[in-house]
Amino acid sequence: MTKERIQFPKKKSRYMMDSVLTGILWGVAGVIVLTIAWLLYTILAKGLPILRPDFLVNLPDEILAGGGVGPFLFNSIYVLIIAMVISLPIGVGAGIYLAEYAPANRVTEFIRTCVESLASVPSIVFGLFGYVLFVDIFDIGLTILGAGIALSLLNLPVITRVTEESITSVPAELREASLAMGATKSTTIVKVVIPAALSGILTGVSLAACRAFGESAVILLAGGTGTSGVMWDFNPLSQGGTLPVHLWYVQSEALVEDAAQIADKSAAVLVLIVLLISLMMRIPIWVRDYSMRQRRKAS
Repeated sequence: MTKERIQFPKKKSRYMMDSVLTGILWGVAGVIVLTIAWLLYTILAKGLPILRPDFLVNLPDEILAGGGVGPFLFNSIYVLIIAMVISLPIGVGAGIYLAEYAPANRVTEFIRTCVESLASVPSIVFGLFGYVLFVDIFDIGLTILGAGIALSLLNLPVITRVTEESITSVPAELREASLAMGATKSTTIVKVVIPAALSGILTGVSLAACRAFGESAVILLAGGTGTSGVMWDFNPLSQGGTLPVHLWYVQSEALVEDAAQIADKSAAVLVLIVLLISLMMRIPIWVRDYSMRQRRKAS
């Protein structure tokens, strides 16, 4: 009886502490969500009412009002495609190798340490690297190609680390069941492990793509602040100014009289495209989950 009287208050205090900490965490999460929602509303409320479709394709003007952001928006998409084409296969492949094939030794741990260190390097360092490589060494100037390659280096450690963690978190029972059915290791990885880890991998790719699309420090140093002045310029050696860089320029140095309106509309376009990229990355997961539910209903 004495022990029960002593332990009961302790258990009650633990439950109270758990409830208090849970409430604090929910409160912090709520504050974060409300802050993000307020920021999105503020940006979109300023830019969307005055946004017109021709703003997305018109050429910018340094003097007259009414210019658009066509070349800068095109460069943003062009640079993002170059960066993802380079970083996606290398990053996902490196993550699969580290999770499934790399031996557990000091060399592998050193590689993981290097990847984690690169993921924490400021983006301006990658921009400086791109400037030195493409401007000083290869002497090709500030280009779309240089900006895309520099951004791919920025994305590589994030995609690699997220892919490795996602594959590592797949239960070992799934691998063992596939191998027991006679599948090879490569078949197990392609048809069992990667589909099971697809949600985490796509989340990492989405984060990297959204970060790359909104990046400005790397573009300033490796791509420049301007464009060729021509819409739909596919030349990778053209100047690689993007929408975030143009937004910074208009907000700080532009002389055109409607600079504030251009900045508001550019910010709204930037936010909408980032949200669209995040949504598109979730579509394959939704399609897979829907097809799995349909199969379960049919069976």
